[in-house]
Amino acid sequence: MNFLNKLWQSNKLFILFILLMSVFRSAVADWYTVPTGSMQPTIKVGDRIIVNKMAYDLRLPFTQLSLFATGEPKRGEIVVFESKAADNRLIKRMIGLPGDVIEMKNETLYINAKALRYTIDKPSAQQLFATEQIGTITHSIRIDKSKSDQFSTFGPITVPDDHYLVLGDNRRNSADSRFYGFVPRHELKGKATAIAFSLNYGNYYIPRDNRFFKNIYDI
Repeated sequence: MNFLNKLWQSNKLFILFILLMSVFRSAVADWYTVPTGSMQPTIKVGDRIIVNKMAYDLRLPFTQLSLFATGEPKRGEIVVFESKAADNRLIKRMIGLPGDVIEMKNETLYINAKALRYTIDKPSAQQLFATEQIGTITHSIRIDKSKSDQFSTFGPITVPDDHYLVLGDNRRNSADSRFYGFVPRHELKGKATAIAFSLNYGNYYIPRDNRFFKNIYDI
């Protein structure tokens, strides 16, 4: 006990800092590393994404227990969730809310029988970039023509209560609701808000200086 008391007296400010930082990262905000290209071109491999963990729930620190809901996801938001089906933490774009009827025809999304707006940006023989508008959120998507278009058409399907349909922006290179099914409400961990910083894995991990503290919805 004497040793522990000395340790506390000598390091109490540091210990309190670590404790408060841990509580903050557990229940308020955190950052996550993106290991795959499923959200390109919006999110690149090597981005560190800041996530607002209070966007949808206030959770008891260090647990998954939601004390109460603080909000609900909106179409077009980028969400982080712990997928039981995928046995992994995933980051995807929110497409379908509970009760929505979602359909995709040759890459074009329909929400409740209304096609989303698209503007073709950079077509080529290998890939296509387009701007997609979901509600008030406009963002880019990528179509890799070298990949199978097996999942480029589906539905119509109705999103169940307390569940969501999510997709990656890299539409033919994303394991999302087309593979793992709907996302239950309790799996949502937060809303992605910004890029803290980014490392270029393909170039000796050199930081990408044009992506520091970048609002993720302005890309």
